[in-house]
Amino acid sequence: MKTTASIPPEAVSDAAHTTSQAGIRQGRLRGLRAHLERTGMLLVLALLVVVFAVNQPAFLNIDNLFSILQAVSIVALLGIGVTVTLAAGGFDLSVGSVAASAQMAASYVLIVWHGNAFEAVIACLALGVAAGLFNGFLITRLRVPDQLATLGTLFLLAGLQLIPTGGRSLATGTILPDGSETTGVFPDAFLALGRLRLFDVVPLPVIILVVLTVVACVVMETTRWGRVIYAIGGNETAARLAGAPTARYRIAAYVASGAIASLGGVLIAARVGRGDVSAGHSMLLDAVAAALVGYAVWGAKRPNVFGTVVGAVFVGVLLNGLTMLNAPYYMQDFIKGVLLVGALAFTFSVGRGSENHA
Repeated sequence: MKTTASIPPEAVSDAAHTTSQAGIRQGRLRGLRAHLERTGMLLVLALLVVVFAVNQPAFLNIDNLFSILQAVSIVALLGIGVTVTLAAGGFDLSVGSVAASAQMAASYVLIVWHGNAFEAVIACLALGVAAGLFNGFLITRLRVPDQLATLGTLFLLAGLQLIPTGGRSLATGTILPDGSETTGVFPDAFLALGRLRLFDVVPLPVIILVVLTVVACVVMETTRWGRVIYAIGGNETAARLAGAPTARYRIAAYVASGAIASLGGVLIAARVGRGDVSAGHSMLLDAVAAALVGYAVWGAKRPNVFGTVVGAVFVGVLLNGLTMLNAPYYMQDFIKGVLLVGALAFTFSVGRGSENHA
């Protein structure tokens, strides 16, 4: 008859203790990975601020900080519009052209038609809403893919805005294609939208951005409208089978994007004080970059308004700091790309590692 050797209680206790310690270490490692995933982009942003402040103390000057926020406010606004369409499973590439066309429309109302500030703002918002409805019609009714539809709108508006002025920028004294000379001016009430500083410190565009960010965050994260938008972006078929009018919601997302982009156009015109045919278009890439960086902020891994604004600030801080350090202009885009790719790769690789160890 065979006998089974007994295992000493001490050995069992040691094995259990070792297993427990390993479990604790793995739990701490997972917690650290999750923390880095949530705060990775914010840590990189904080590190940039420290580096720039050490090398150029004037970087932390209050006027410079608000100058950065004023510079990124329009990009952030366009990025919020892109974020809303991304959340709905789309991608609005026309925001830059909408903003550019809106600032030309505002200038035309003021300089050519001698309108007032209110009429100029309403004209811009109407243009943005019309552009959003047009995009939504192409996408939901004609079944044109989002990127192609909004790319077509981009080129359409880019060309359309040049026709009334014959390709010229618009200011007092501009000669129009019919030979007439513009005699209107930008009223102070309109210019205040882009130049006024509250308490001589906080630029009005920054306040507008903060208010719109809060409103958009509340709408997207806490209301039924926002939840349905995210549901459509996650699985449009499932959302439709659940009873959601997906076509109407997608159109609404593009209308919101167009309206927000046109507001950005208003701020451009008010800040520059003229209708600049080159303004707005270059902001598309920065707005898209801000929206995509938002995926990595606080571990969201989805389009989100707060992350988009942080992404816009990230880009603004980087460019301002490089300029203050006299970095060659031809190196700035490369450095911006390296830091963006590095920060995103770090954030998502840490998150993937955390999932693999879960």
